[in-house]
Amino acid sequence: MKVLLSPALTRPGFANALVIFCGWVQTHGPHAVTQALVASGVAGRRHHEAFHRFFSRGTWNPDALGRLLFDAIVVHLATPGATLDLVLDDTLAEKKGAHVFGLSVHVDAKRSTKRFKVFTFGHVWVVLSIVVRVPFSQRPWALPVLFRLYRTKKNCNRHRGKYFKKTELAHEMLRIVAGWAPTARLRMSADCAYANETVLHDLPENMHFVGAMRPDAVLTALPTDADRKKTGRRRVRGVVLPKPSQLARSTKHRWKKHTVFIYGASRTVECRTIDAQWYQAAGPRLLRIVVVRVPRGKIDMRVFFTTDTTMSIEDVVQTYAGRWATEVTFRDLKQLLGFGDSQARKRTAVERTAPFVGFMLSTLVLWFAHDVHRAPEAKPPVRPWYPHKRGLCFADIVRTAQRVLVGVDVLDLANNVDNLRKHHTPRRRAAPTPESRAA
Repeated sequence: MKVLLSPALTRPGFANALVIFCGWVQTHGPHAVTQALVASGVAGRRHHEAFHRFFSRGTWNPDALGRLLFDAIVVHLATPGATLDLVLDDTLAEKKGAHVFGLSVHVDAKRSTKRFKVFTFGHVWVVLSIVVRVPFSQRPWALPVLFRLYRTKKNCNRHRGKYFKKTELAHEMLRIVAGWAPTARLRMSADCAYANETVLHDLPENMHFVGAMRPDAVLTALPTDADRKKTGRRRVRGVVLPKPSQLARSTKHRWKKHTVFIYGASRTVECRTIDAQWYQAAGPRLLRIVVVRVPRGKIDMRVFFTTDTTMSIEDVVQTYAGRWATEVTFRDLKQLLGFGDSQARKRTAVERTAPFVGFMLSTLVLWFAHDVHRAPEAKPPVRPWYPHKRGLCFADIVRTAQRVLVGVDVLDLANNVDNLRKHHTPRRRAAPTPESRAA
């Protein structure tokens, strides 16, 4: 952690961050700054106000921490020279309080149905994560690197702030991450809520987008010489093509079978594809559109698209399916790290606490992937009723970190590194001695 995050923090700030980090990991139940001090053994030895000031009045910038994490993830977990997969989504953190900054009423997507909407007080965070493969798990992992707090228009008017839509916050984060890796090939995946003109019209040059499309989207071909008018400006759209729903019902084309590896298993899907414009959302650029037939459930088809017309059908489906990794990350953040538990009220504290918790997850995964998963402390408990478990999950990472931190004094910075190295270094059997052989 010191090598990774210290460049973005002052020396006192890093000391406070280390205490909060270790205590937050060791906390069982609701998470808070004061509970982190109790769990880390710092309560009564340092005044709690200094650790609250780390969030409310510290000089650090969450985006600077995200940049350091992004660089570390690319170096240690990404395949050199390969396309970097990113995922964008938002999540609701339930919260109550009369004086909490940015608190509003939002639709709870988990509890709502198509006919019945459930509204909940809380914060909505737009999160950008990098999707990587880790050596201790078969599934893709989404590691957060950027956060933005979404505020409703009513909340912004009340506090005289400028209102930004979720898609505008997403576009800002895309520009930031594209600037972090200007020479890399980036591929962003998101659901249909972010597949619109705000995000797609001004997409960074080194980034392609993979998303979901409406079945009734109006598609057009690229304009040809025959479509040009004799006078006036050139046409930017060609002839109208069948909509995705019409393409799915057409009897002129056959469904083609493709084998894809999604959601941890190899599956055969039936698809139809077309290259066309979706001018309303993506402007005049050409898209590759994939219609997938769904044999079960109420939805008989799904439509996906990409701005990269060289992508294969298998890559489009697998890339969009990899977006589910961010949903697993949101669950782990809320259930295991208390993403929405903080009682911060001031604006600066609110806008820093939740991103700090998200960066903790990314840091723990980086630490665990660096040979820690082979250490004896990383061995999960024996569960005879769970014989099909393959790989390790984030709960195993937190359990390992808790084991390693037992007996570590977080205020003794001189010995922390030695203690942690001693704990997570894989133990080797000592060579047998003549005495032991005789015994």
